[in-house]
Amino acid sequence: MEVSMSVDEVVQQISDLAKKEGEPLRKKQVKKSNPELMKNALYYFPNWDAALEQCKENQA
Repeated sequence: MEVSMSVDEVVQQISDLAKKEGEPLRKKQVKKSNPELMKNALYYFPNWDAALEQCKENQA
């Protein structure tokens, strides 16, 4: 699988989306609106929840 973002870029984009949306990000919603972000997130993390958890840890 070819990735187009670094893990830091993935985490940053997820954080930015979360701030913009103001609500938890649903996998289905992100997959539809930003498939490139989802593809890269699932490359670096075992699942979408793990990617979200990493974003929360980075914000703390």
